[in-house]
Amino acid sequence: MGHQHSHNHITKDTKDRNLMISIVLNILITAAQVVGGLVSGSLSLLSDALHNFSDVISLIVSYIASKLSKQKASFNRTFGYKRAEILAAFVNASTLIIVAFILIKEAIHRFQDPQTIDSGLVIWLAILAIAFNGFSVLLLKKDSNHNLNLKSAYLHLLTDMLASVAVLVGGLLMKYYELFWVDSLLTLLIALYLIWVGFDLLKSSTRMLMLFTPDYIDIKEVVRTVNKLPKVKKLHHVHIWNLSDHELHLEAHLDLEENMSITEFDELLHRIEMELHEKFDINHVTIQPEFDKNDPKEVIVQD
Repeated sequence: MGHQHSHNHITKDTKDRNLMISIVLNILITAAQVVGGLVSGSLSLLSDALHNFSDVISLIVSYIASKLSKQKASFNRTFGYKRAEILAAFVNASTLIIVAFILIKEAIHRFQDPQTIDSGLVIWLAILAIAFNGFSVLLLKKDSNHNLNLKSAYLHLLTDMLASVAVLVGGLLMKYYELFWVDSLLTLLIALYLIWVGFDLLKSSTRMLMLFTPDYIDIKEVVRTVNKLPKVKKLHHVHIWNLSDHELHLEAHLDLEENMSITEFDELLHRIEMELHEKFDINHVTIQPEFDKNDPKEVIVQD
């Protein structure tokens, strides 16, 4: 058997610091919007506050998961907490969708019972939320490109910034045109957008938790690549999955053309690891070598 590691680490201290700054900013935004929403009577402002509160929860979950993911493996946790960030992304995606349905319910209720709103307060609090969330989005944007946990936190903040923009537009329309029904409409649109982005993240994190093969990996192409190498007869019983954002594992049986020594197999294994890493970004390879073993070699994938 063989193992090869190649990890692209994020600067974790910077990542955690940015998360903590975002948590503090969102606590301040949430408190201001709750007070402002109650005083002004704006549902869209209260809905934005609810979404911001879900941001606080999601950011705390992301922060804890990030801290846990750094803990070393132990005898009863042989992978450590490497999957904590994927679990955090799943939780955060779920909360996005739950919040969205709560907002839809409230928007429908307010459509049936519209109320006069203090649009001036709505406008100023929306501007404050845009500034704070915009800064948080910039802090997390870079790391969100290669970390599912950070992506879930980033999406929470991005959608809330966009929601605040919508609240600002609604406040201006209410102030100058007295279109108070816009408040409920914007709440509904915010909720639908949350469902859209939340479902995509929920699907991605679920696939990782279920150890599904990533969408961009063609297992048959992986098998063809390995089978082309000298002294290889057939790669079979293949499993490919993400342990974390930065670890893509392959586990398989390898039927050999000849009965070779351990040294010869190590040389072949190194060649396989290089090919799989260069072509498929697989960075952890575990191979069970076989020669003249009586088992179904034609099976590529099997439990």
